[in-house]
Amino acid sequence: MTPTLVPLTTPDEVETFLAEHPTAGVFKAGTCHKTMQGFGVLETFLKDHDLPVGFIRVVDWRPASNHVAARTGIAHQSPQLIVFRDGEPVFDADNWDITPDRLEPVFERYVAARAEAAPAAADTTSTEPYKALMRAYLGGELPDWAFQDRYVTLFRDDATLRSQREFELLSKLFGDPDAYHGGLHQLGAPQERGELRARVQDLLSQL
Repeated sequence: MTPTLVPLTTPDEVETFLAEHPTAGVFKAGTCHKTMQGFGVLETFLKDHDLPVGFIRVVDWRPASNHVAARTGIAHQSPQLIVFRDGEPVFDADNWDITPDRLEPVFERYVAARAEAAPAAADTTSTEPYKALMRAYLGGELPDWAFQDRYVTLFRDDATLRSQREFELLSKLFGDPDAYHGGLHQLGAPQERGELRARVQDLLSQL
């Protein structure tokens, strides 16, 4: 049995989802890398716990997001995870607070463990934009600085619901995505973390 992920696009879908699942989670997905990392943490728990999760793409399904905030009294953030029991919120975490340390006691208390570990879910995300960019760099189409600029911009703005493994792999080239907001000068020269071409080849082989 693979984890249950249900898109919640309207207030009515939110209410139906919570009525059908006495214990459930709602995950609000934003438009940056924090969503990717937060979902990656949640995904590690869903492999071994039976928690249906409704996800809301906030930019596209804002009425659903606003409805959750209104019915719970929990101020909107994204990413945001709210765990419900019988339609009432019992836990919430936002942004970088969606961590294994925060989620572990909540899952132990409220969420049933699976009788058997869930099989790995099929990979429904694509790393092709990153692969194409890396191939262009390795093929000599981009100098180091241009590659770094395009890669960190792509990564910073990536709100795909990716696994923890994908997030960690994509972080390997240039580190913490939050550093990108301060400007590329804060990252230093592309070669400062080691020979860039070799690192790009290694990452490409792992994706």
